[in-house]
Amino acid sequence: MVSEGREQRILVVDDSEATLEVIRRNLEAEDYVVLTAPSVSDALRILGATPVDLVITDVKMPRISGLDLVRHVRENLKDIEVIVVTGYPDVNGAVTAMKNGAKDYLTKPFTDEELSAATRRALDRLEMRRAGESPMRPPTAPHGLLGESPAMVRVFSQIERAARTRAIVLISGESGTGKELVARAIHYTSDRASAPFVPVNCGAIPQDLIESELFGHVKGAFTGATESRAGFFLTADGGTIFLDEIGETSQAMQVKLLRVLQEQEVRMVGSSRSRKVDVRIIAATNKDLAQLVRKNAFREDLYFRINVIPIHMPPLRERGSDVLLLIRHFAAKFAEEMDRPIPAFTDRVLDIFQNYSWPGNARELENVVQRLVVMAEGEVVDAPDLPALMRFSVVDTGGDLHRTLAEEEASHIRNVLESVEGNKSQAAQILGIDRKTLRAKLQRYRLDAGDESAAN
Repeated sequence: MVSEGREQRILVVDDSEATLEVIRRNLEAEDYVVLTAPSVSDALRILGATPVDLVITDVKMPRISGLDLVRHVRENLKDIEVIVVTGYPDVNGAVTAMKNGAKDYLTKPFTDEELSAATRRALDRLEMRRAGESPMRPPTAPHGLLGESPAMVRVFSQIERAARTRAIVLISGESGTGKELVARAIHYTSDRASAPFVPVNCGAIPQDLIESELFGHVKGAFTGATESRAGFFLTADGGTIFLDEIGETSQAMQVKLLRVLQEQEVRMVGSSRSRKVDVRIIAATNKDLAQLVRKNAFREDLYFRINVIPIHMPPLRERGSDVLLLIRHFAAKFAEEMDRPIPAFTDRVLDIFQNYSWPGNARELENVVQRLVVMAEGEVVDAPDLPALMRFSVVDTGGDLHRTLAEEEASHIRNVLESVEGNKSQAAQILGIDRKTLRAKLQRYRLDAGDESAAN
């Protein structure tokens, strides 16, 4: 029987008519196309004539067992997932089913929720594998952005609309989500594309130098100013300036930025004359500026001034199968750079990638894929090749209970830093603290955090 609904087709095989009816009714309620077969022979005829995405089969059936059907599917058909169902729970049977190619094993009686969850997991695996094996489709967004998830489609639409205006844009999102890529996409699809795009990391510039860096200075303005120098705003004249991590600026600097936005002019440090500038401003932050306003840590008037067109970049963990598109993109990129074949990723690795929280977002994924391309042995990447932080391991909880809390904290920080190869920004994200706090703890515990250049 075939029901009307979504294109995903499920074949249910069981010699019990009652079981077939229950499973069929539950799956059709979720808008799957459902076919049923009372025997393996009938199932083989259906598989020979109709495309199927998922087979759900009983084990104990007359003449030909469900395990034989599982093996037949694995060795003769492509792109089909299998779930084994049985009323005879048996460890050896489960192991055999898994070896033959089944990824899920349900024991009767099972709940509607268990059936639904197993079905969704199987179809998600299939979607991930197809996305990983299919050729890369051209991106639907400009300037290097990739994604097909609903969240990214919304971002692409907002980029297109923002590029048609000169209004100030505020991009929010966690570190590593690609906020600068969004800013570049807006600039290079706007009428300012031929003019400069000037990125500025406000959090990386010391507060006593940021005014000079942004607005420039004249010769003799301060000790060491041996010549006049144009700041970032003057350099971006006619184009776009990208003020990344604007939430890190001081209140005094926020006042000066507000005046620039209102007057469209800058005054170089040490000069008595202001200069007009024509600059499109795009700001970005990984903090909740509205919350900072409530805490009087960010000026309310500046917040309203820059929050004209808000764009939120979703974290990677909320982008679904976009993870697979990015894996293929980064793998192809680094393989080409290193003149190596593009590695294949096992289902286990894809499952781990899909379920990992990615605290460092796309930047962390890019680093992990680069490491795998460089370090993995052979052309197939499996779970043991992944960083230790991403793999399951049994933890011995019977350790030294006489260590102090400080010693435990120092050990944990050291382990996290080692897992991310000394990257302080990524380690801080995982630890749930900011970089300033992490630096203080590193100094306190005298930990070797590795090369400072790797910590940015």
